[in-house]
Amino acid sequence: MSYYRTYSDYLKQTYGEKVYKLPIALPLTCPNRDGTCGRGGCTFCGEIGAGYENLPAEWTVTEQIERNIEHIAPKYKARKYIPYFQNFSNTYLAPEDFARYTEEAARHPAVVGIAVATRPDCIHPVYLDILADLRRRYGIDITVELGLQTVNPHSLVAVHRGHTVAEYIDAVLQIAPYGFSVCTHVIVNLPWDDMVDVIETAKILSALPTQQVKIHALYIVKNTALAAAFERGEVQLCTAAEYVERVVTFLEYLRPDIVLQRVVGRAPEEATLFANWGRGWWVLRDKIEAEFAARNSRQGSRCDYLGGKAVRRWTMKEDT
Repeated sequence: MSYYRTYSDYLKQTYGEKVYKLPIALPLTCPNRDGTCGRGGCTFCGEIGAGYENLPAEWTVTEQIERNIEHIAPKYKARKYIPYFQNFSNTYLAPEDFARYTEEAARHPAVVGIAVATRPDCIHPVYLDILADLRRRYGIDITVELGLQTVNPHSLVAVHRGHTVAEYIDAVLQIAPYGFSVCTHVIVNLPWDDMVDVIETAKILSALPTQQVKIHALYIVKNTALAAAFERGEVQLCTAAEYVERVVTFLEYLRPDIVLQRVVGRAPEEATLFANWGRGWWVLRDKIEAEFAARNSRQGSRCDYLGGKAVRRWTMKEDT
């Protein structure tokens, strides 16, 4: 039994077979690093961004696609792929560079879609028009992945995100008319968040045209501002059991049609001071599913707050 709508099932339903995402790294940066809206980046972000599985950014997009396929195809028997422009803020590139890189991926014969990771404050019609043109010319699907993490404004300041929830809402509303999928990244165990923040994050995502969500546990990456605070004892993380409770509650309040790309992430042990309480990601996933079973619950079971929940349900007798 599936307690939430998984990404693997969604891909099989959409394309009729296994489809795999291929991480792609580009030589770029982030406006929260170069001084445009901040320096040093988010407190949890390492020097390579989020791309632990990425090949060198100096390689061409085609080289990265081919090398990844060489590794994945024999093992998983996949024939269709979605290049995922993962590291830093991809729509912070010059538009002509963004167009060149994404078209190189789009024209690969095994590619059925493109996923582009970026910040909510880096969404602009210039980039959306480029992606719309690629979709028209190559018949591929487009997903824009937005790093939000939380709707708690104080937590966003604490991790030095450099944007607020307003920019996220604006980004989703800009993307919606194009018909692209929006995948929102969230961290449900930020030290400054409580269950109220977790639930409100699920509600805001559900009220907006969000199609996919990617949940991460907070990592403590070495040589980051967060790592320094962690080593000084200034950051306290919740327990694994609390993380499981937060994920399940988040999913209960999440709209049931939203696809979950993941419910827990992973990071290499050598790059972190803390990751997933020293457990394999699948261990936490299994505990999440066990908690759903114990509650006799599933994704969307508490999503009853949209469409005017407080409106009085008038009866015919009362109308007369």
